[in-house]
Amino acid sequence: MERLADDVARARLAQSAAAYAFGVPQQDLEAPTRHSREAALARQVAMYLAHVAFELPLTRVGQAFGRDRSTAAHACHRIEDRRDDREFDAWMDALEESLRGTPRILVQSGGEEGA
Repeated sequence: MERLADDVARARLAQSAAAYAFGVPQQDLEAPTRHSREAALARQVAMYLAHVAFELPLTRVGQAFGRDRSTAAHACHRIEDRRDDREFDAWMDALEESLRGTPRILVQSGGEEGA
């Protein structure tokens, strides 16, 4: 259960980054329906980022986003295909790097903080 909560937190962080980058409300990415074309693409980017930047397996990406593995795989394939465009690729690199650099404080037993 703790792992799922951690995966969901990572998914939300990826959604926030994608929503900000695309200029769409994060609620549109979290909605069960597609909403706009921009929101659908941003959601695919968020799934891709969760998979690549946080190294989550596709099954866990799907679970974290409330979807199945095949949806996460489809999203990742779509984004990989778009990375042939140099500008989009550089943009994705910047998003990935920003998420990989997100610090995380782990609280160890006894209440002490550690990295």
